[in-house]
Amino acid sequence: MLLQGKKALITGVANNRSIAYAIGKAFKDQGARLAFSYPGEALQKRVEPLSEELGGEFTVAMDVTDDTEIQQAKDIVADKWGEVDVLVHAIAFAHREDLKGRFLDTSREGFATAMNISAYSLVAMCHAFEPLLTPEASVMALTYYGSQKVVTNYNVMGVAKATLEASVRYLAVDLGQKQVRVNAISAGPIKTLAASGISGFKTILNHIEQRAPLQRNVTQEDVGNTAVYLASDLSRGTTGDILYVDSGYNIMGL
Repeated sequence: MLLQGKKALITGVANNRSIAYAIGKAFKDQGARLAFSYPGEALQKRVEPLSEELGGEFTVAMDVTDDTEIQQAKDIVADKWGEVDVLVHAIAFAHREDLKGRFLDTSREGFATAMNISAYSLVAMCHAFEPLLTPEASVMALTYYGSQKVVTNYNVMGVAKATLEASVRYLAVDLGQKQVRVNAISAGPIKTLAASGISGFKTILNHIEQRAPLQRNVTQEDVGNTAVYLASDLSRGTTGDILYVDSGYNIMGL
């Protein structure tokens, strides 16, 4: 098994259709030990049963907008495990009103919220968990092609994902000194709870099916399998990279 005994903390599970859930399942199938975080009591009730389904050893509260709570989560993980081999960042948020219409109309508060939760949270998590990351640990984040090209209605989230991807590169340099890898998976559009907030999402799915070289949309399982690669020792020479899992859509021009 590729991940036998590796300790993986996974964020961002909302339900069993979440990409983070599929990553957890793929990790479990490869022998990883799992723990899951949740941002508040409302989601705790959702996450704990999902953790049990996947054989998670524990769950931990971690509101990524609160540095104190991130530190407390780190302390709990340290007490439970002592170290972390894999850290999965699957967190993004923007106000629904900022995911339609004109990007130009994004409010200052909406912009700051999207950047804080969707991008800075990766930096904050890496900073807090750095002492627990084992040599050759793997940190991974989830991103989307709307960071590179304009996707209608993706708006402020595209800007936040661009920041996330730049953060991956800079974190890869800082953490590379202890052989920790930092990468991102740029997944094609998938029907998830988060995606439901994007206006016109079904149109995007239909367009991918028509234009992508593989002529299909990717699945949560496709992303989970790529995450296994990044978490495993097979990727020990890969860092600071963005891996596209989008049926090849990103290579297309006209």
